[in-house]
Amino acid sequence: MSSPSVGARRVAGPVPGILLAVALGWLALVIGAPLATVLAQALSKGVGAFLATFSEPDALAAIRLTLLVAAIAVPLNAAFGLAAAWSIAKFEFRGKTLLLTLIDLPLSLSPVVAGLVWVLLFGARGWFGPWLEGAGIKVIFAVPGIVLGTILVTVPLIARELIPLMAEQGADEELAAITLGAGGWTVFRRVTLPNVRWALLHGVLLCNARAMGEFGAVSVVSGHIRGLTETLPLHVEALYNDYDFVGAFAAATLLAGLAVVTLAAKTVLERAIR
Repeated sequence: MSSPSVGARRVAGPVPGILLAVALGWLALVIGAPLATVLAQALSKGVGAFLATFSEPDALAAIRLTLLVAAIAVPLNAAFGLAAAWSIAKFEFRGKTLLLTLIDLPLSLSPVVAGLVWVLLFGARGWFGPWLEGAGIKVIFAVPGIVLGTILVTVPLIARELIPLMAEQGADEELAAITLGAGGWTVFRRVTLPNVRWALLHGVLLCNARAMGEFGAVSVVSGHIRGLTETLPLHVEALYNDYDFVGAFAAATLLAGLAVVTLAAKTVLERAIR
């Protein structure tokens, strides 16, 4: 008679209840209490004042810019993540370890440093800044710089979702398809992509959430120009510094709402995967 799996065993005594209480208490302290505070402050002057925040031109511009940056950064990271994961998981080549290290580097890099990297490259006194300025191209303190900063801090998220799955799946199915006469694009579209679609969507959700909430790198490269280069997180900071606490917490509530939507979509995907 086979023994029950570890996941099905129940531990007798008060230990599970204590651990559960500690976990729930800690989550309530570090997540629940801050979210409740943000919502309470946002509604402290009524629903009318809360909604009025999102009718202001600067707030609408910040929302539009946040969505635009995410709409550019996430597909680019998805394309890179697919290519990097496919090459790392399916092939052996020199420099494979270096590529993995470079993909992981933004995870250990401060977002502020990630922003400074682009300033050193494309700023007015950067390596390519004077040439770009002469050509009439503006990167830093403009939308392109914000997109680059966001891409750098979010680039590992999709690749790291795909690499373990692709490595576990191996290359047998792709090799079989090639043996039957399928071309490279057909193999990718009909074999590789369907096998990783759920992990890809999961990575896209995480990348999108991080892209919309990014502050450090964007703060360095944006210039904080209201109505032009101010994303929603930067708009929250600007309102708070202007002592517009209701507006700041209302905008923060929108960011928190986006996070909740992302979490709900992530839960649905995980159930679909199972």
